[in-house]
Amino acid sequence: MRNIYTSIDMGCDSVKIVVAELFEDNFYVLASTSKRCHGIKKGLVVDKEKAMESLNSAIDDIEKQIGIRINKAIITVSSRDRKLKIVSGSYVVKGENSPIGGKDINKALENAVVGSYEEDDELVCVMPIVFSVDDKKNVFDPKGMVGKKLGVKAVIGVVPKKNLYPFMMVFEDCGIDIVDIAFGSIGDYYLGSTKDNDKAFGAVINIGEDTTNVSIFNKKILIKNDIIPLGSKNVDNDIMYIYKVNRGTAKYLKEKYAVASSKYSDVNDNMEIELSENEKININQDEITRVIEARIVELLKLSKNAINNLTNRKISYIIVTGGIANMTGFGNVVENTLGISAVTIPINIVGIRNSKFSSAAGIIKYYDQKMKLRDKTYSMFNKEQIEKMMAYESGSSSVTK
Repeated sequence: MRNIYTSIDMGCDSVKIVVAELFEDNFYVLASTSKRCHGIKKGLVVDKEKAMESLNSAIDDIEKQIGIRINKAIITVSSRDRKLKIVSGSYVVKGENSPIGGKDINKALENAVVGSYEEDDELVCVMPIVFSVDDKKNVFDPKGMVGKKLGVKAVIGVVPKKNLYPFMMVFEDCGIDIVDIAFGSIGDYYLGSTKDNDKAFGAVINIGEDTTNVSIFNKKILIKNDIIPLGSKNVDNDIMYIYKVNRGTAKYLKEKYAVASSKYSDVNDNMEIELSENEKININQDEITRVIEARIVELLKLSKNAINNLTNRKISYIIVTGGIANMTGFGNVVENTLGISAVTIPINIVGIRNSKFSSAAGIIKYYDQKMKLRDKTYSMFNKEQIEKMMAYESGSSSVTK
């Protein structure tokens, strides 16, 4: 079976959808889209109808690209009010000398989760830390081993039902069957991680539209996070205030004209903007870049303070992402502010060459690894849908290693 997945990352600024196939560690993008999102604010649904309109618009765009309508997806959810907890459980393996399989791992994880969170909360994710097989400790993948008792220690993430259920209803009313749920920061990690990071202690920073999410990972397990109530929207606000332009113009200047670091700006580059029929303003690239750079530095310093508040352990790496990370010179500002251990995610996957797709693309990798640990093969498209999709597409699918 071909492993083809759909992921949806729905935030306050945009809804991103990625349809991709994972094959022999290659990531093939079959379709992707990013559409303006309304009705979501700081991870919560504030207007269901507008949120549904935004999601349907993105779904329609994907259908135009692949010729079929998606009806299953992995989705990201906000970590607002989330709780993380370490749980333990075990399972007595059936049969004498039977090798441990994915079903046994599932049972052990289920036993670890039972009764571990409050009735008002809903389980979002279960991240295995380590397994044991009888007296064998520190086992990371017990499949194929022989033993009577399989133990597991894991981290679970839960969020209040009052936050999650209205969000899930948006998807269900748009005809999307939610296959799995994950925090966006987990996707960011899985897309930007390395083999060295998987063994280390570090942080992930995602600068979103309204908020900046700071997460701590230990050996690729999310253990802590904090949300800063500032994001790239504040960059737009600064531009609007200083140059007296509307939000649309501020976004255009940020994304199409300015750069993130004054090291890369041109003092001789000027742009004329028409404010009204009788009023125009001249904007210098170096000057507007310095406005933007100051706000980015503030966001990164606040993120650094959040990391220090979350842990006193040595940080081996910092991964920074978010749509604003695509600005020219952003990596330079990150390194100057956070140090050489901090990097932006180099998204070199054709079809999603933009940091705003990091959560959506990353949760596909996370889900694929989750299925492999549980010894499952899964696709969000049946044979008939795949055949129709392959007959429809132009043969321009993309691959990266």
